[in-house]
Amino acid sequence: MVDLRNMFKYAFTLVFVMVVGCKEQPDEIAVQGAKLPNIIYILADDLGYGDIGAFNPEGKIKTPHIDDLASQGMRFTDAHSPSAVCTPTRYGILTGRYSWRSPLKNGVLTGKSEALIPNERTTVASLLKRKGYRTAFIGKWHLGWNWALKDTTEVGGEGWNAEDFENIDFKGPVENTPNDLGFEYAYGHSGSLDMAPYVYVENGRITAEVDRVTEDTGKYTWWRKGPTASDFVHEQVTPHFFEKSIDYLNEASKEPSPFFMYLALPSPHTPILPTEEWLGKSGINPYADFVMMVDDYVGQLLKVLKEKGLEENTMVVFTSDNGCSPQADFEILAEKGHHPSYIYRGHKADIYEGGHRVPFIVKWPGKVVANSISEATICQTDLMATCAEIAKVGLDDDEAEDSFSILPLLNEDTASEYGRKATVHHSINGSFAVRQGDYKLIFCPGSGGWSDPKPNSIGIDALPAVQLFNLSKDPGEEENLYAEYPEKVKEMKTLMASYIENGRTTAGTKQQNAPLNLQGKPWTQILSIIPEQNKRP
Repeated sequence: MVDLRNMFKYAFTLVFVMVVGCKEQPDEIAVQGAKLPNIIYILADDLGYGDIGAFNPEGKIKTPHIDDLASQGMRFTDAHSPSAVCTPTRYGILTGRYSWRSPLKNGVLTGKSEALIPNERTTVASLLKRKGYRTAFIGKWHLGWNWALKDTTEVGGEGWNAEDFENIDFKGPVENTPNDLGFEYAYGHSGSLDMAPYVYVENGRITAEVDRVTEDTGKYTWWRKGPTASDFVHEQVTPHFFEKSIDYLNEASKEPSPFFMYLALPSPHTPILPTEEWLGKSGINPYADFVMMVDDYVGQLLKVLKEKGLEENTMVVFTSDNGCSPQADFEILAEKGHHPSYIYRGHKADIYEGGHRVPFIVKWPGKVVANSISEATICQTDLMATCAEIAKVGLDDDEAEDSFSILPLLNEDTASEYGRKATVHHSINGSFAVRQGDYKLIFCPGSGGWSDPKPNSIGIDALPAVQLFNLSKDPGEEENLYAEYPEKVKEMKTLMASYIENGRTTAGTKQQNAPLNLQGKPWTQILSIIPEQNKRP
């Protein structure tokens, strides 16, 4: 007698295979039936494009381990952070969406700020978790979370002053943390290492009692006055995060399921604190010492990855959240022949290239050709779509609105399939630029940040309202071509306006941005060309 159950089972399997086979096949670089790869994302803080030897052949800071990482993978020479400062870049990395679409239109959060990312928004971590990934965040969060309060009716200050923290109940649970955004394990501090409170939070709980107030006023070593926990030692924070990450790799090696580890370093951002072992090693200044220390710890992490048998099936991404800060002391560095922005204009906070062009390396043995280079213009928001393609997870219209998978770029045969057509840049004061091909249109006079000409500086109003540069011919952004190419200016204004109006740069249905201040200068230049009836918040 015929077994009907087996017949139906066979027929279903046959139909399923036929249906799947008719769908567009993933790129060769994607995993096909193999074990999903581990993913490690190492984000340095305020590390300049020119601070890594692999990106700056004239650099004077030695970074042998990160250089070796580049030689084993692909180096992206035209990679960009979505913003020239910390918080908005982190938002874009985790959500695949530009931060200026969120309530944060300029500046950064403090160590006291409430959560910027709503718990219901998909992140890289929650997306990968759907496919069985173990997920971990270690390091500097700087996206806000909700501290427990002694008096819930008293908000207090914003978090820039020591007295702003008097109402925090450091014994209570912390809410709206990385754990609520897809990270199974989360360990870190709330803001930059110069922003109080100085405590570690592990899975929603502070790890030690707050027992003192600390402050440092040194040229390189400064941090703001604020409450500090008994287990928090500023000089040891960077080594501690690497130790935590190595511990995580040791544990991860014992489990069969893949993992995603987001290591967000607080360094070489201020306070610039190389440990005693590294002080003076560069022969330049403490900032250079600090960069060398970070490089060494990256080498230690990668060594453990190899020793634990995880290297072959792990994609490692190394990058920085924005350009180098003036706190590095550019004058002293220049005297030694070192330029953190390399040939590019500006630095952290600026709309110029030095503010957001960052080192970006991808190593993935067997998938990425060693010592290869991509000159494609990419953005760190692309991590989300890249991980989605790796894990074969579909993205909804309200997910990763500004993210394009870079998987096609990891194989030169498919590089032309990379979907990004233009990239939006954003400065600390909320000024915009849009990059399309060789051209970059800046929607403000001056830097929009900390380098000259600064916003609101004397004479700034006499400068052209927009700046157009051809980066292939003028990487230093010295010759403003706006008057010579009015049609190009108009074309790129229209493009930028559409990116705002549509709530996305990827294909899909229109999405809502958080309400805009239409009187704000950074927005006015662009929104003025959108028909009044189409101006949406």
